[in-house]
Amino acid sequence: MGGAYIQISLWQLAIALVLVGVAGAASVLYELRLQKDLAIGTFRTFAQLFAMGYLLKIIFNLHSMLLVMGVYMVMTWFSVRIIKGRVKEKSIDYYAPTMVSVMVSYTLVTFIVTGIIIGAKPWWTPQYFIPIGGMVAGNSMNALAIGLERFFSELRNRKDQVEMMLCLGADFREASKEMFRNALKAGMIPSINSMMGVGIVSIPGMMTGQILAGADPADAVRYQIVVMLMIVAATALSSLIVLHLVRRRCFGPAMNLLLKN
Repeated sequence: MGGAYIQISLWQLAIALVLVGVAGAASVLYELRLQKDLAIGTFRTFAQLFAMGYLLKIIFNLHSMLLVMGVYMVMTWFSVRIIKGRVKEKSIDYYAPTMVSVMVSYTLVTFIVTGIIIGAKPWWTPQYFIPIGGMVAGNSMNALAIGLERFFSELRNRKDQVEMMLCLGADFREASKEMFRNALKAGMIPSINSMMGVGIVSIPGMMTGQILAGADPADAVRYQIVVMLMIVAATALSSLIVLHLVRRRCFGPAMNLLLKN
């Protein structure tokens, strides 16, 4: 089952600009002042995706593990930079813990999916490893940003309560237990909510892409199930690691809270 997919020509792609033109017209009509951001975003979408497409075409033909892992590391590094740009915390250095969390969780989950579940030979086959790694990074970085922002916010808002518990003899784990749990939950909820509506409210991107490319819908469903489960796992694992590492950095050797107002 499944036929050849329909290619989109450059002029057909240009017609698609009409769609973003609707957003631009709304911005002008209601004086939202988003025209510049829309123009820059549209340009970057074209430039970055075309560049990635040509780069992947080259990588797919070279079959080099070092090159594949190099591209993967660059992708994960950019995800950390995006997280750092979203979380506006200056008193605690969370960059290194985030990098450790990302490298460990993303790589582990991507390896399990490509090498064990899908069974790609070799496990770093770029046609599988790069797209799957990208999906893991793209979805998990949102969870990390939400979790970190929630943790720092709650810890700062409940600073008096935390310091009181510390004065009564609690260690940093006991004093920040509730904030840690709330932050971890906040990071995991979006991916769990996505599982609730998948197939009913929406047909996810990977499944849609495979169907448009002519794949059997039954095969596309299996891949999408794996993707949804791997995103939940990556979200949970990365959030758990980064919050454990960052939580310790928020307290000094004398069990004093280092977070500033």
